[in-house]
Amino acid sequence: MTEEKAIALFKCLSDKSRLHILKSLVVEDMYVERLAERLGLSASTVSFHLKKLAQAGVVRSYKTQYYTMYSICTDVLETSVLEIIREKSDDKALQEEREAKYRKRVIDAFFEYGKLKAIPVQRKKERIILEVIVQAFEHGKKYAEREVNLIIADFHDDFCTLRRDMISEGLLERDGNAYWRVE
Repeated sequence: MTEEKAIALFKCLSDKSRLHILKSLVVEDMYVERLAERLGLSASTVSFHLKKLAQAGVVRSYKTQYYTMYSICTDVLETSVLEIIREKSDDKALQEEREAKYRKRVIDAFFEYGKLKAIPVQRKKERIILEVIVQAFEHGKKYAEREVNLIIADFHDDFCTLRRDMISEGLLERDGNAYWRVE
């Protein structure tokens, strides 16, 4: 289900009258006048809501003698919300572009000539800064605590805080006095 269809479905289901219509259609297929009588709504109101439900793909219509009957589309309603959320986003490239711009703004704001001006207070911004600093460490190489402190000190004087935060963010691992970059 595309994002547009999911949005239309959720908008459609957010109306109490439409939910009552769907509850009636689960029991049996019905025509507009019977739904109107059952729900205490005017036929034009029921027709309006049925049109919205049909546009969202929740109901379908078919002809029987003189009546247009409406039935529920169970396949659409059996789709779980989790399946809808897991569906690939149409705006994924746009989201990635926005995130890259945000990262660049954070890096530009906190780094000057390769040195960290201040440790960000916001965790998200600090994570970005820590990801920049961890690139100074080689994959697969173990470092003594003194080496780690010297590398981090090249970026900022408070190497203890940065080292501790890199470990808590899962960017560095520690075993005794040995440190290494997490893959």
